[in-house]
Amino acid sequence: MQLGSLVTVPALDRPDLLAPSVRAALGTLATAERVGVVEIDPDLADTAALTEAYGLPLDASANCVVVSGKRAGDERVAACVVRADTRADVNNLVKRLLDVRKASFHPMERAVEETGMEYGGITPVGLPAGWRLLVDAAVVDIDVAIIGSGVRRSKLLLPGPALAELPGAEVVTGLAS
Repeated sequence: MQLGSLVTVPALDRPDLLAPSVRAALGTLATAERVGVVEIDPDLADTAALTEAYGLPLDASANCVVVSGKRAGDERVAACVVRADTRADVNNLVKRLLDVRKASFHPMERAVEETGMEYGGITPVGLPAGWRLLVDAAVVDIDVAIIGSGVRRSKLLLPGPALAELPGAEVVTGLAS
């Protein structure tokens, strides 16, 4: 798979470029053969720097943000996957989907600890059990989507529709604006 100047190898052929939870999750997916990984400069892992350095279209990148809120003392957490040229509708739609009074971005330190992934590399592949996975419908329409790999030194490339096939994925129209 190739996009811009990124040329991938099969993700499972380079486990050194994956966070342990991502590697384990890919090993169980029927769609794993459609997932490629590419090594990048970790200083270029943020979307704007990545798209510029590697000649990528911004609308091919998808960001995974972790959101949480509480209801009756129970914490509810969701990973939201949206195109990089949009923002997750945290204060309205995500809040309603989680059925919480207030939804906010999960504290970075907790997101890193609970996922076992690096900040800037959090991905919808290999999330903790019990977390909801909300995928914006526009992400599913991306031909080749660029997402995190769990570490900052690489990215995963896969067909957008494969994100809808991840365990527990809920495709949501209008998740982002």
